[in-house]
Amino acid sequence: MTSSKNTICLWYESDAEAAARFYAATFPDSAVTAVHRAPADNPSTAQGAVLTVEFTVCGIPCIGLNGGPAFKQSEAFSFQIATDDQDETDRYWNAIVGHGGQESMCGWCKDKWGVSWQITPRALTKAMAAGGEPAARAFKAMMQMKKLDVAAIEAAVRGD
Repeated sequence: MTSSKNTICLWYESDAEAAARFYAATFPDSAVTAVHRAPADNPSTAQGAVLTVEFTVCGIPCIGLNGGPAFKQSEAFSFQIATDDQDETDRYWNAIVGHGGQESMCGWCKDKWGVSWQITPRALTKAMAAGGEPAARAFKAMMQMKKLDVAAIEAAVRGD
């Protein structure tokens, strides 16, 4: 049982365990910590089927609920993963998109379960925090990208 006061609960149709295991294999400081089976039949799962999965994503406690098809994921919730360089950005982006996910704009992508991810290089976060014209140039460059390009963001900050 999770000991955190606040846990993110993600609704899956039926694949919470597969999603949690993918996240644990993809991101550092991530793990599947418990799998709980339904004690009785319910509207979304049969007795004995996986009902909830406790896991962490980059140290953030989560629980996946196999709740059936009633609700879908949306961009209103996303995990934002800070990356240190292009290799790390590529690794996470390619893992998500290459495992049945889909690209979106501005560093956003969705995994095969519909959960949204922002794969965000620290170079962009730093540029935005600095403000002014360098931030405006970095933002304009980012708005044209799907997977974020660290070198292009850094060039925009410099005004190249």
